[in-house]
Amino acid sequence: MMNQWKTWTRGLAVVALCPTLGFAQVQSHADWPNRAVKIIVAYPAGQSTDIATRYFAEKLSRALGQGFVVDNRPGASGNIGTAAAARATPDGYTLVMGASGTHAMNPALFPNPGFDADKDFDAIALTALIPFAISAGAGAPVNSLTELIALTRSKPGTVDAAIPSVTGQLVLEMLKQRDVPLFGIRFKGSADAMTATLGGHVPVLIDTVAATRTQLGKVKVLAVTTTTSMASMPGVKTASEQGLPNFTIAAWNALMVPKGVPAEIQLKLATEMRKILELPETQKALGDLGFERAPALNPTELTAWLREERRNYAQVIQAAHMKPD
Repeated sequence: MMNQWKTWTRGLAVVALCPTLGFAQVQSHADWPNRAVKIIVAYPAGQSTDIATRYFAEKLSRALGQGFVVDNRPGASGNIGTAAAARATPDGYTLVMGASGTHAMNPALFPNPGFDADKDFDAIALTALIPFAISAGAGAPVNSLTELIALTRSKPGTVDAAIPSVTGQLVLEMLKQRDVPLFGIRFKGSADAMTATLGGHVPVLIDTVAATRTQLGKVKVLAVTTTTSMASMPGVKTASEQGLPNFTIAAWNALMVPKGVPAEIQLKLATEMRKILELPETQKALGDLGFERAPALNPTELTAWLREERRNYAQVIQAAHMKPD
């Protein structure tokens, strides 16, 4: 009888504790964030994704009262940092700024990138579209995209172009398909590619507008890959205006969390990001930095959009016969 009494009282104790444990769990979600939050960027500092993430990290820090810190983990075309994010504890204290390179191109380029772009992450917000610039070093014998096209066609495969990302490689392949036979030289990131261009080691640079504009006046920006000219690149014509009709491409960034982050945290983060993205000052700042406004999509719409992007990029990669380095 005594043993039965002990068993019964232990059961009561457990039952009594359950509501308390449940309340503590809800409280921890409601209090998020109560310490610093890390945003993994799978690219080096100075890359367009890094530039945009630092802007949003500052805004989130102010809005939520805790530090949001950028953690650069470059390597393997973004696979190293993205895989680390996929394996992170899903508690809301590790986020990742996904990119078209990591979450749309790499799944088609690499047999095993180290993560599943669809199953390992939940999408929070599409933050920006990222157009590209085609530029030349100060000593290069071209001053427009039209002149570059003529030069490459007169000397096929002899004009080198610095390529700092897989999306830059895609732009290069698209140029080749339009009979602009540049020879791509891969670099670890935007800073290294720009250094080589400024030093005259590589005559042409294909990189994002956001990364390129940091050296305006030191490189000659020949064209942008947008449908219309950009305020952040005054006087620069589009590729479509210079002999390559309908040549438009933009990468993108999307803030994501590892799969399993509690819904309350995801909702709070998505709500704050929506507020930040709707601020006029945010759109002006992104435009000044060389980004374009992204479509306003809720997380469900964004998930469907990302899946379609992966399908589209896979088709382009297959058609271009692209291979990872």
